[in-house]
Amino acid sequence: MRQIPCLLLFFLTVALAQDARSPFVDAGRIVHEPVDETSGIVRSPTYPGVFWVHNDSGDEPRLFAIDATGKALLPDFLKDRFHVGTTGEAKEAGKKLWPGLKLLLAANIDWEDIALADGKLYVADVGNNGNARRDLGVYVVNEPNPRARDVARPLTHLPVRFSDQTVYPAKEWHFDCEAVFVSDGKLYFLTKHRANRQHNRGAMGTKLYRLDTAFTDKENVLTKIDTHERLAMPTAADLSPDGTKLAVLCVNALFVFEKPASGDKWLSEGKVRAVPLPRKRTKQAEAVCWEDDATLLVANEQRDLFRVKLAAITAYR
Repeated sequence: MRQIPCLLLFFLTVALAQDARSPFVDAGRIVHEPVDETSGIVRSPTYPGVFWVHNDSGDEPRLFAIDATGKALLPDFLKDRFHVGTTGEAKEAGKKLWPGLKLLLAANIDWEDIALADGKLYVADVGNNGNARRDLGVYVVNEPNPRARDVARPLTHLPVRFSDQTVYPAKEWHFDCEAVFVSDGKLYFLTKHRANRQHNRGAMGTKLYRLDTAFTDKENVLTKIDTHERLAMPTAADLSPDGTKLAVLCVNALFVFEKPASGDKWLSEGKVRAVPLPRKRTKQAEAVCWEDDATLLVANEQRDLFRVKLAAITAYR
């Protein structure tokens, strides 16, 4: 066996020690096969223990209900026809895999996040990797009962456009979006930036926009509210149940912003804390939600769920 150089062994030991101290605790795994690229997660305040998730671009327009361990839920009246079998296990004879709750009159071009407020789900079809899309929008859906419904129809679709994008693709690729949240009845969007007009080159910084109108027959022009130069490619966001804390998941860290004393400049006027992601464990983490006011759940595209206590997230400099 070839010996590991002492310096390399030292760095491996440090990395493992840092990983062991990480506040990201294994919470479960989404083993239901159709949920193969989780891009958004949100907790249901109406149905205890229920979380809604969806896949990334190219999937069917559908949602899945899971519990806090990642187990998929299906309507009671369909349990004789479908199952939520796990990857690699024998499937129940005569039953099909539960395909999820279908959204009629919808398309998953690039679903990137989901929010829930006042009994309504907001499914954000706003992924814009090449900064050239002119059909960004949000589906608004009355939250269905996950144990009684297998299909739902959106109340409406709200087309949206960033107020400062005038050409497609943009000259600067600062108009992708993978993070949305609702605060005080308004839907907010955080942008994800790329460098040198290249899909695979991230750039620092994000912009915060607010949806102020609800047109269905023309674009709703988003109002630019705030910026932050040090956030690296936000992939998800969620507001705490008490409305006082905003979680923003980035490629390298999880940030928590406190609500500003006045106004909605969450990124520049509220106190902030952060914790780095242990990337070897969390991998491609793309979804975050509050389990309660003191606990967060993070999901990655590799099916893992992690729990993070707010008390373990320290002040950010």
